[in-house]
Amino acid sequence: MKVNQENEETKLENILNKAAMVTKTVIITTVNAAWTTPNSIFDLFLEGFRSGNQAQALLNHLVVGAMDQKAYTRCLELHPHCIALTTEGVDFSGKANFMSEDYLKIVWRKLEFQRTVLEMGYSFIFTDADILWFRDPFRRFYSDADFQIACDHFGFNSTDLNNSPNSGFIYVRSNNMTIQFYKFWCKSREAYPSKHDQDVLNMIKFDPFISKIGLKIRFLDTAYFGGICEPSKDLNVVCTMHANCCTSLETKAHGLQMMIDDWKIYMTKPGNRTKPHPWTSARYCSK
Repeated sequence: MKVNQENEETKLENILNKAAMVTKTVIITTVNAAWTTPNSIFDLFLEGFRSGNQAQALLNHLVVGAMDQKAYTRCLELHPHCIALTTEGVDFSGKANFMSEDYLKIVWRKLEFQRTVLEMGYSFIFTDADILWFRDPFRRFYSDADFQIACDHFGFNSTDLNNSPNSGFIYVRSNNMTIQFYKFWCKSREAYPSKHDQDVLNMIKFDPFISKIGLKIRFLDTAYFGGICEPSKDLNVVCTMHANCCTSLETKAHGLQMMIDDWKIYMTKPGNRTKPHPWTSARYCSK
């Protein structure tokens, strides 16, 4: 299917409007061909919602940005809200090794997509596709912050800028502060051309510009928003789990499947109660 680039913005507006919650909030993710092959990461991502605790309805609000034509075609086979994010002269379809040139292009294209959604007036949760959603996360967000981000490692204080943010899961309310911040974040790439978006965020989070525009940043507790780097210890409260610290597509996919298997075992227990225990995937991906 040929994508008409001239209509991309109109198509995105229409898709966002269809997918939005009453609060004009959407869930967004990005994928490329390597992530959307059958029985790979994107399939597991969707399965996470369906196997979650009342999480399947959230798929109605998910908008998928496809980075190449193959990913766009595959997305349309599986999900109603897909938008082509193809870039002329750039091939985003292959496996991008961590910190390779293609990897950096992909992560910055992802950030530009988020900025566009904000500028269109939509708040969003951005989620990497190697994150499984087991519960509705909204009740775990803070009411006093417009930019909230998950962590690789959480230091027990949600306002401490020394926390280690992970840009794979972000909740952002659309307003003038967050739009200014995203412009600043994207612009800061020029100062750190060899860094990815997460590293740049770690550098600019202390910048006086953040205080100047009045943006309040909160870091999300890994007890609710866990990952392989620092797993949630309690399946009774976990909302999401991220296959971070698994660096290849193969280990990510295997780790995600292990998480789903752990979750399904938990869901079969009477009353869904279980003692805290390590995720099987944490042992696998740490090898």
